[in-house]
Amino acid sequence: MKEKITIIKVGGKIVEERETLLQLLDRFAAIEGNKVLIHGGGRSATKIAEKLGIESRMIDGRRVTDEETLKVVTMVYGGLVNKNIVAGLQARGVNALGLTGADCNIVRAHKRPVKEIDWGFVGDVDGADGKMLAALIAQGIVPVVAPLTHDGKGNMLNINADTMAAETAKALAPYFDVTLTYCFEFPGVMRNPEDATSVIAEIRTDDYRQLKEEGVVSGGMIPKIDNAFNALDGGVAKVIITRADAIDGKQGTHIML
Repeated sequence: MKEKITIIKVGGKIVEERETLLQLLDRFAAIEGNKVLIHGGGRSATKIAEKLGIESRMIDGRRVTDEETLKVVTMVYGGLVNKNIVAGLQARGVNALGLTGADCNIVRAHKRPVKEIDWGFVGDVDGADGKMLAALIAQGIVPVVAPLTHDGKGNMLNINADTMAAETAKALAPYFDVTLTYCFEFPGVMRNPEDATSVIAEIRTDDYRQLKEEGVVSGGMIPKIDNAFNALDGGVAKVIITRADAIDGKQGTHIML
């Protein structure tokens, strides 16, 4: 029987504000057994880019990453946000190691081809090295992964953090019984964003199609759920979408095949 592992993906807002970051670190540190944390950091990148006079261009909530923006996200995601999380976890007795996908070549990607939109230095993931990650985890190390990797030609690439989490979870599925939890500001996928009691407990493939048609699921929630189904198709045992203060898996929306 495989050992269990918990992979937590947490959105930028939660790791960028001190109060919510401290709460997250406490809850993540309390998770027993094997674990991985994957984080965003987009709001911080936008703020620092603005201070540097670099315009941030977003399309459907995703960042167009030109050469100057790439410098900013590399500094912010791989440096400021990542190392603040690592330091906070070390203070809580968690032997965390901050990584990007370029470190130990744990995530391989290519630059997204130009079609209708030129996304710049945005990457599409080719695969992740579960064997390498599993070897680190076997040494008692807790990977903390920033949403960056490289193209194998010396260029860094900006990666969607939800995709990074799904691909990491899939890569670890041959070695562990994987639970992937997407955390953000809401208690789950809700029928009514104004009503915290309207959380949808389970979403299966047919439900998802109908929820999109009804407009209940739209915008940035669509790629998040797409990534959730992708992870399940790749062997991940369980995917949950929930609030950052409920990472024990007892609440939220369970995505199911």
